[in-house]
Amino acid sequence: MTRGFTLIELVVTVAIIGILAAGAMPLAELAAQRERESELRIALRQIRAGLDAYKAAYVEQRVEQRVDASGYPPDLAVLVNGVPDITHPAGKRIYFLRRLPRDPFHPDPSVPAEQTWGRRSYASPPEEPAEGKDVYDVYSKSPRSGLNGVPYREW
Repeated sequence: MTRGFTLIELVVTVAIIGILAAGAMPLAELAAQRERESELRIALRQIRAGLDAYKAAYVEQRVEQRVDASGYPPDLAVLVNGVPDITHPAGKRIYFLRRLPRDPFHPDPSVPAEQTWGRRSYASPPEEPAEGKDVYDVYSKSPRSGLNGVPYREW
């Protein structure tokens, strides 16, 4: 008597594995989206904390004051490159971020991190964010919505 599997046993086994794999794929995609959403939340918090720290330094008069300025940075690169601390005699710089995080939902990885974000000026209304002379807030440019149903650009 020979031992082995019949063709029907092999077909049934492959079918069962296929069904299990088909059930696992949506779960893997869901886990990947949750991870990217978590990265987006963290990145938004970091950038917004950097913007708030810049504004606080401006209010404390540690950053050069301009007559027409809102007190927010002119661009996101300032948060990483720093600005001179005018209260420090040796001209020490104030840094607000170690690095600028990328928008995890931006499709092109070759684009610099600063260009992956939508920027809202202090002068623009929240319903219609627009760029201007400063950066008051950032948002994702992704047209997609999160698992909670809220579009990423409104996070």
